[in-house]
Amino acid sequence: MQENERVNVPTAVAHFPGELLFPPQVWVERGYDVAQWTEMPRGGHFAALEQPELLAEDLRCFFRQFR
Repeated sequence: MQENERVNVPTAVAHFPGELLFPPQVWVERGYDVAQWTEMPRGGHFAALEQPELLAEDLRCFFRQFR
């Protein structure tokens, strides 16, 4: 992404504590329209395998606003 470019599509972020090298929220918000930021209580890089219920519920919550 070039400087001053921005993705204006509503974006959701699920931050799992075991994820490696995750940028700070303020950095992500500079380039993306972050409509939902969730700090997950557990899980890591393979969140869909490690915590599928948490990830699925977060996705449901995000997309509910577009019904």
